[in-house]
Amino acid sequence: MQLITQPPTSKAPAEMFTGDAWWDVIYRGEEPSRARANMVRFSPGARTTWHSHGLGQSLHIVEGVALIQARGGKLIEAHPGDIVYTPTGEEHRHGATPDHFMIHLALWEGDDTTWLEHVSDAEYGAARSTTRR
Repeated sequence: MQLITQPPTSKAPAEMFTGDAWWDVIYRGEEPSRARANMVRFSPGARTTWHSHGLGQSLHIVEGVALIQARGGKLIEAHPGDIVYTPTGEEHRHGATPDHFMIHLALWEGDDTTWLEHVSDAEYGAARSTTRR
């Protein structure tokens, strides 16, 4: 068994995020592990750029309301306890609503994330559906 020393919280880079977001690296497996886990905290209105993951990604919403969208798909609201899976190579984005903070646990494998363009204000403000019934 090993107690792993965690790196300090880092501000998410402006090339990958609009607005203020911070992450804590929870786990970064060393070969042969490819497992990755980050706790990401978004300020109101903050969001990722469009991006995709070489082996997919799962998001577990911890606090607040997340706005998540696959490119060309519906913009959905996800709530605490919801888990959203994005398959390999699917371009998507996620972030906070304009009026609340949001925290999610991001789980993925490997380092092959492709970061694309920023989400436009029109895309961000699109009509949304909810995971709540």
